[in-house]
Amino acid sequence: MAKASLPENIQDKLKLLPAQPGCYIYRGEKEDVLYVGKAISLKNRVRSYFQESTRHGARIARMVSKVRDIEWIVVDSELEALVLECNLIKQHRPPFNVRLRDDKSYPYITITNEKFPRVLFTRKLRKDGSKYFGPYTSAFNVRDSLQLLHKVFPLIPCGKSWSGQPEQRPCLYFHLGRCLAPCAGLSDRAEYQRVIDKVERFLNGKEESIVEDLKTEMAAAVEELEFEKAAKIRDQILAIESVLQRQKVLSSEQIDQDVIAVVKDERGSAVQMLYIRSGKLIGQRQYMLDGASEASPSEAVTEFVKQYYSDSPDIPREILLPVEIEERNIIQSWLRQRRGSAVTLEVPQQGEKSRLVDMAASNAEQALNQFSTEMAQKEQWAEDAMTQLQDAVQLESPPLRVEGYDISNMQGTAPVGSMVVCENGAAAKSEYRRFKVRYHPESPNDFAMMHEVITRRLRAYVEGDEKFQKLPDLIMIDGGKGQLGAALKARDELGLTVPMLGLAKRHELLYVPIEPPVALDGNVSAREFSLPKSDVVGAKTPKDPGYSYEKPALREYTFREIELPLNSPGLMLLRKLRDEAHRFALTFHRKIRDKRISGSALEEIPGVGPRRKRLLLRTFGSLEGVRRATAEEIAAVPTMTKTLAEKVREYLAET
Repeated sequence: MAKASLPENIQDKLKLLPAQPGCYIYRGEKEDVLYVGKAISLKNRVRSYFQESTRHGARIARMVSKVRDIEWIVVDSELEALVLECNLIKQHRPPFNVRLRDDKSYPYITITNEKFPRVLFTRKLRKDGSKYFGPYTSAFNVRDSLQLLHKVFPLIPCGKSWSGQPEQRPCLYFHLGRCLAPCAGLSDRAEYQRVIDKVERFLNGKEESIVEDLKTEMAAAVEELEFEKAAKIRDQILAIESVLQRQKVLSSEQIDQDVIAVVKDERGSAVQMLYIRSGKLIGQRQYMLDGASEASPSEAVTEFVKQYYSDSPDIPREILLPVEIEERNIIQSWLRQRRGSAVTLEVPQQGEKSRLVDMAASNAEQALNQFSTEMAQKEQWAEDAMTQLQDAVQLESPPLRVEGYDISNMQGTAPVGSMVVCENGAAAKSEYRRFKVRYHPESPNDFAMMHEVITRRLRAYVEGDEKFQKLPDLIMIDGGKGQLGAALKARDELGLTVPMLGLAKRHELLYVPIEPPVALDGNVSAREFSLPKSDVVGAKTPKDPGYSYEKPALREYTFREIELPLNSPGLMLLRKLRDEAHRFALTFHRKIRDKRISGSALEEIPGVGPRRKRLLLRTFGSLEGVRRATAEEIAAVPTMTKTLAEKVREYLAET
């Protein structure tokens, strides 16, 4: 890009760039993050993008042409810049960076950081001092391994956390020799820790050393004529040896290795990882990279290594790469710092290590083929589903964006609404929204609640709310004619023409409104309906006396029933959307209901913290007691003020 054609603000910022290490962020027309990078010298690196003599690849050239602003963050070293870059890419997901696509939640085995650690299945990595082993590709294999661990070692089988103090009587597992009973204060902490040490060695692939220790213990038991104990140890040895027979030895070197290979073509980029511990293959995993189709293999591998190991709980002694990477030394230093001991990045050219990389590359090729096939099948299924819905509802074009709505309440209490979205046949979870229903009659009325939720959602679009700026091609209402009629009434009151349908649970029938010939009154606008502006979750606004579901409908509808085959893509898409809307609404309803029962809803009121909440509940006995109290009675509670008491009354009246 010629310097003269650069926007003026870009030219000004290029002059201000410091010659220090740090990260730079390129933003586009709408202030969206386009690209994140790091540099030893921000001044030299960033300016190089905009010099006329610089020759960029097609991807970077497109990115540079879209840059409208530059930000940078200065750090003390290149190592800090690398860590910051990883975090920024993870946070912003810039479209011109090579990004690790990880839409799966892989299972791990964790040993908790407690006085008496538990060995558990988990899918979440937490920075709580616990130790994690994995990831594993199969949840079934993880549960199978946990079952074996509990069979071989006397771990806590109930999954509960114990301090070692006598809190209850020991259960049957203690009498069967399957637990050391820390719940009853019968477990010695040092003895239990020895068991945990063996579990760690097992999970690290060092089963042979455990077998040797167990054989020694068995011989000692026989020597002492403790044949029952010896038989139990024998069973443990046989169980571990059965696992050893299933493991494949790939390396003669008894070290921990991760083997990485990348395969890329016009379909995308696939990364294959082999996890080798003590020379044995203990697992493998495939990843897909976004934005890597035009990147070099070296750049793809570099970005994968940085993003993968920024979160990985397990960094091995040696990492084998398929190609040389530009930032090898600094990444190696960063990994050594994270691991706390030596880490080597190696690009093998021949021998056993090169054979491992070739094996990983072969698996990566298969993963890319499988991914391409699956994506093609998903795209075809989504296209068929949207085409079928277009024909059924008689739309002008396929419904690329479909929104689903549901209401959840318990006899009218804690009513909530949910909005879930699918785009191009796939769930768009970032677009999901939740509503606390506030304007509802005393007795349960799902129709009035649905009317409110649809009104709030569509009115937010009319008023330009950023969270609701996209209008759907089709709205699906969970329910029959009543719920659909309420939603249509809300739509008509706002002067919109969004297509809608209802999905009834009975017989999975679709109800599609037959549009009456009478045109909408063009004078109707959102201003006639004075719902509060702040109606997203967490907003605290007084009831609007002007809102009423009893207002007469602007149009009267009749409905036609459509019965699609149960295995048809169109109906399956709507059913998935309905089930997701139900799940999303029910989860939110339970959360609010539980808060009300425990009194935690008080903490949502600005100015009411844990202490004031405790004093209010102690004074009035329960949340319902606080709700029944007058403002004067609430103000009389220590630390409360009259203004805050009014705020508490106002908030509890809404909820």
